Amino acid sequence: MTRKNTDGSQSYPLVFDGHNDTLMKLFITGNDDGKSFFEHGTKGHLDLPRARLGGFGGGLFAIMAPPEKMPKEPDKVISNYDLPEFPELMMSDVQQAVIRAMAGLYRLEKHSNGAVRIVTTPQDVRECLSSGVLAAGLHFEGAEPIDPDLNALHVFYRAGLRSIGIVWSRPNVFGHGVPIRFPGLPDTGPGLTMAGRDLVTECNRLGILVDVSHLNYCGFMDVAKLSNRPIVATHSNAYGICPCSRNLTDEQLDVIAASNGLTGINFAVGFLRPDGALDKNTPVDVIADHIEYIAARTGIDHVALGSDFDGAKISSELNDVSGLPKLFDCLSRRGFSVSDLEKIAHENWLRILNATWG
Repeated sequence: MTRKNTDGSQSYPLVFDGHNDTLMKLFITGNDDGKSFFEHGTKGHLDLPRARLGGFGGGLFAIMAPPEKMPKEPDKVISNYDLPEFPELMMSDVQQAVIRAMAGLYRLEKHSNGAVRIVTTPQDVRECLSSGVLAAGLHFEGAEPIDPDLNALHVFYRAGLRSIGIVWSRPNVFGHGVPIRFPGLPDTGPGLTMAGRDLVTECNRLGILVDVSHLNYCGFMDVAKLSNRPIVATHSNAYGICPCSRNLTDEQLDVIAASNGLTGINFAVGFLRPDGALDKNTPVDVIADHIEYIAARTGIDHVALGSDFDGAKISSELNDVSGLPKLFDCLSRRGFSVSDLEKIAHENWLRILNATWG
């Protein structure tokens, strides 16, 4: 499935992306009615017109319940960027925020006149990519909206939830998020709690993808032992290139590959650059470096995209979703075949969705 270019330029496969924070930008941290999503914007990274320009066919749209006050991002380098101890989030407040964003997504679908579709099955995604409809899968970034008894998990599943990250970069009742440090290792605390183990088992049973991005090393290994589905990091990079605690070590990459899983490459410059610099003057080639590294270590079947659009500082060369062809140009110049590009763009994600949602 490829985007057809009208200007005669090279066409590349349509992208299914593992992670964006556009719903957060619109409905939680912003005060938007969603109409801006249908307009070609100059702020942020993702809206429908720019998605069409970039060959973005859809992805997992994340919702997270943020604390009232986030720490200020460092100016130059992620160096011991430890998140402070947040007060425990009230379940009622968390669920209210999440439901507000979910309702925003439902309205986007309703007002799109068929241009946006909430997807809950692999076949939904294939139909969207084939027909030019934007596929939106619902993802929770952190399981804070879920009670330890998992009652809410079943309710949210019925409402369209198909992917969940156990933690963000903070602890919760299910596990321990890895603090963001450069340099730093992901081995930063204990593994999953008993509630976290139950969460993984129930997600497997229901057909909800379990995301290990933001999870610490011990929690990652617990998921690998417990889960009977492929291990997936929706938006993480290679520690072997950028030694940030948020990235995956070679050992973790090997575990993902052994499970027939997937790593979606995060476009955040601080997780890409070998020096950890938060510098937007970062070439698209650095994204390609991580794709090439993981493909060389684990095989082309185990790497895809997990951009973190609207949730991170990205390369000014890429700039936004409309710049995706620049990345595929780069990969093509490096010798990636048409088949390789199709796997990176969407086929690997479709395989994962078949194995986790099916």
